[in-house]
Amino acid sequence: MTDSHRIHVGGPWFEDLAVGQDFDAPAVTLTEGHASLFQALSGDRLRLPLDRHASARITGRPEPLAHPLLVINVAIGQSTWASQRVKANLFYRGLVLHRPVHLGDTLYTVTRVVALCQNRPQSGRPATGVAALEMTTRNQLGQEVLHFWRCPMIPCRDAEATTGRVDDLAQVGHDVTTDTLLASLPGWNVAQVIDTWQGLRAPAIGSGTSFSIEARDTVTSAPELVRMTLNMAMAHTDARLSYLGDRLVYGGHTISLAFAQATRALPNLLTMVAWEACDHTAPVVENDRLRSEVTVVEKRPLDAGALLKLRVETWAARGTPETEERVLDWRFWAWSA
Repeated sequence: MTDSHRIHVGGPWFEDLAVGQDFDAPAVTLTEGHASLFQALSGDRLRLPLDRHASARITGRPEPLAHPLLVINVAIGQSTWASQRVKANLFYRGLVLHRPVHLGDTLYTVTRVVALCQNRPQSGRPATGVAALEMTTRNQLGQEVLHFWRCPMIPCRDAEATTGRVDDLAQVGHDVTTDTLLASLPGWNVAQVIDTWQGLRAPAIGSGTSFSIEARDTVTSAPELVRMTLNMAMAHTDARLSYLGDRLVYGGHTISLAFAQATRALPNLLTMVAWEACDHTAPVVENDRLRSEVTVVEKRPLDAGALLKLRVETWAARGTPETEERVLDWRFWAWSA
């Protein structure tokens, strides 16, 4: 084979991206296998994805409810063709789950580049830029199930590049409005099942309540979640490409463990509805030990239960003696019985 017939396969550099570009990905039909592996990796205690009988009675569909974070992680993975060379993912904004997804449903995600901004040059560091990506995920019926923005940092091909890209990233994304929240709530029949559930219920939860979860989770099998969700970010599977000298843990893995810790404090959550903001404040590497604190920022009563705006802050510890730093600051809305 001559060099003229050899095709290099790799992700785009910052210079290769342009506002308005669209990227697709293989569609994914969610199966019991996806659900089982996600459960093994997260240890999540959200009731409905675990209990197919309660799921059927509440949702009205015989197929088990897919965990909302399984759906989100697959959609993020489908969006990563554009960010294979990612150095860090800076934020998620305006994420809304418009309708429930069940096992057997198929997810189709389109990713669009909506803004580009090169980072300020720093002495001794190769040039990088930030790409704002807008993702829309639909099911097999063409119905929109998920919409959000995220912002990966991507290196330039030319370490000394000056691209002139200075888009205002502060304008990326939309706020999650009350109307959007209420429109995204599924019309579930919850009363007949939740009366049998024990543990803290929505009427007893007040704004300002905070929970410190004692039990920590050690991050393991991080590349397995990456591969299952079609995530192509090289730094998650190749330690050589991580500036930390170890594999950079995919942010969705940290989020999934943080939510699993939140379900220990709030055992009667029904589902996640939307994210207001999600900032990765420091990197996580495999074998870090994560702990979380959960604060109820706002409560909006419903006919059945309440919408809770939760702030989850997560810290990662590593080393001997241990050092600890905050790695996640996440605000989202969940429906609690």
